[in-house]
Amino acid sequence: MTSGMSDATAIPEKPALPPWPRLLAAILPVALTALLGSLATGSNIEGWYATLNKPAFTPPNGVFPVAWTILYAMIAVALWRLLGARPATGPARRGWQLALAAFLAQLALNAAWTPVFFAAHALGTGLVVALAMLVMALWTIRLSWRFDRLAAGLLVPYAAWVAFASLLNGVIWRMN
Repeated sequence: MTSGMSDATAIPEKPALPPWPRLLAAILPVALTALLGSLATGSNIEGWYATLNKPAFTPPNGVFPVAWTILYAMIAVALWRLLGARPATGPARRGWQLALAAFLAQLALNAAWTPVFFAAHALGTGLVVALAMLVMALWTIRLSWRFDRLAAGLLVPYAAWVAFASLLNGVIWRMN
């Protein structure tokens, strides 16, 4: 492939960042999001969260860290791939920038949800954040599909989990 891209969906020969900086750029924001979530849940799982009324479909507490570890790994790989799919110029480049902005927005909402729900005990606000995160995750998938279908596909289980978490958040809010 030449430096000018004939197909806006093709991955360029030279990604936006060299390999190691690109890897760090993909891992660090996702790891920071995971760390914030872990810090916010901490004592609240056995404390406040344990006192809430929850629906029968609530998974055991041990499922959440396993699921999130897998999902965060997939999210980081998706970001790594998306960062490597930057078109050289033109309208495709602007589309890629929008996909990246949507990706970062959904990640910021992800980072916000756990402190809102677990630390602030704000069930209704948590639901609003969760639903916004779901919308942004779905939009990120749609926008990313054009540039890297595997990156978009890696976000599908995450969107499904966020949909489930939104439902769970909403039912818990209603029950409490």
